[in-house]
Amino acid sequence: MPNIPIAAIEIPFDPNITGGGSVALSWHGFLSFVAVAVAVWLVARTARRDPTIHPDMVYNTAIWGIVGGIIGARIVHVADNWDLYGNNLDQIVAVWEGGIGLWGGILGGWLGGITYAYFTKYPVGKLMDLAAAPLLLAQTIGRIGDIINGEHISHTTDLPFAWYFTHPDSPARVGNLREHNLASAETHPAVVYEMIWNIVGLFILHKLRGRLKPHGSIFMVYLAYYALGRFMIQFIRIDKTYFAHLQEAHLIAIGVMVIAVTFIVMKVRWRTADEIAEEATGGSDDGPGSSPGRRRRERAERRARAQANEDSQA
Repeated sequence: MPNIPIAAIEIPFDPNITGGGSVALSWHGFLSFVAVAVAVWLVARTARRDPTIHPDMVYNTAIWGIVGGIIGARIVHVADNWDLYGNNLDQIVAVWEGGIGLWGGILGGWLGGITYAYFTKYPVGKLMDLAAAPLLLAQTIGRIGDIINGEHISHTTDLPFAWYFTHPDSPARVGNLREHNLASAETHPAVVYEMIWNIVGLFILHKLRGRLKPHGSIFMVYLAYYALGRFMIQFIRIDKTYFAHLQEAHLIAIGVMVIAVTFIVMKVRWRTADEIAEEATGGSDDGPGSSPGRRRRERAERRARAQANEDSQA
């Protein structure tokens, strides 16, 4: 006989803040907007410490990233739910009602942002690294909207914790009735597992900040880390499977891991102490006025000063 969860949490929220039907504003949509705004603000705030990046460039790049993210997120969601949208083509653009694919938002935003940065000759790798940790934080904020909306259906559990949805308009309640024959089924809080994974990732990225080369490495670590966690957690969620019990998010995660891990193995190296010191004083391996000759001279000068200090103390 299965155990009854002793910490089953009721999620009673209306998924919409206002309205209904075609004019609804969902909590997920609102919190996704808040998440993006927080991420852009954090990237711009961090960029002020780097003289090679103008804060206005961050905002300009963010606009293209946001546009790419919205398009990508909607494409992935619609593709995974084509049985619904195929007969309701007018609903494809109704992003404000909720329904986005996070993987599409990440990859679409990345492609939009790096395309703009590339054509404007700005340090693409630096901007990617600046965005890595804020993106994980933004994903965590956005997942709060998923909890309120009840957008994801998970397997039932006999662990000592679970949640269940009671609002009649909650997609999870409707989905649980379809999948488990019980609208108030107690299921895995899969979204919370992902939020915990993201928070641990924030700590890891913070520890790696400034320690890897070339620029762009931190972002690739972020992609590989999130893809690994999402791949594992996705088995707890119930979405349409394509083959070998793999869902759309599984397939995307595999592709992302292949690309990111290949980059990490082939390109990523630890920065030396001299390189870290140089970066802290404004040097850069892809910024203006940072030729290899100048960096060698600066290192030689530091060694000469250190030697002079040792001689004076002898």
